[in-house]
Amino acid sequence: MYPALHSDVLNHLSSSLPITSLTFHPFDDATSSKKEYDTNIMGRFVCSNDSCTSTGWTSKKIAITIRLYPDDEYNARVYHQRCKKCNSLSRPFLDEESYAERIAYRIKKWYGVDVERPVYDETKRTKPHNRELCEGCKAGRCSFAE
Repeated sequence: MYPALHSDVLNHLSSSLPITSLTFHPFDDATSSKKEYDTNIMGRFVCSNDSCTSTGWTSKKIAITIRLYPDDEYNARVYHQRCKKCNSLSRPFLDEESYAERIAYRIKKWYGVDVERPVYDETKRTKPHNRELCEGCKAGRCSFAE
């Protein structure tokens, strides 16, 4: 989880919510959440295995689960990916803008704020999604797992 990006999320929310404060829920706890939504963000991975020769990889398909909790708290579980060369699990370096935008959009929707669905550029080619390396797919949470 990325509590350090909470202020970025708040900046995207501005004053559009019908609540006075929104806080980051510090625990990765699915059982006490009121709502959940699976989506994806962008970022870059660097293999965590020091002996691996991989130079890393970018992904526009990093799975996340956004959760809303009682008392106006939220968080987002970010799923890791495995290295194609050595199969080590790697934590992403997030595209902070895509993280904050996606979470703010979902929170606005949950609080009944009228927002337009973002348009994403689908013309840029990306490599196919590798389900065997995606922890979000393995958890049944990746929107590309279909």
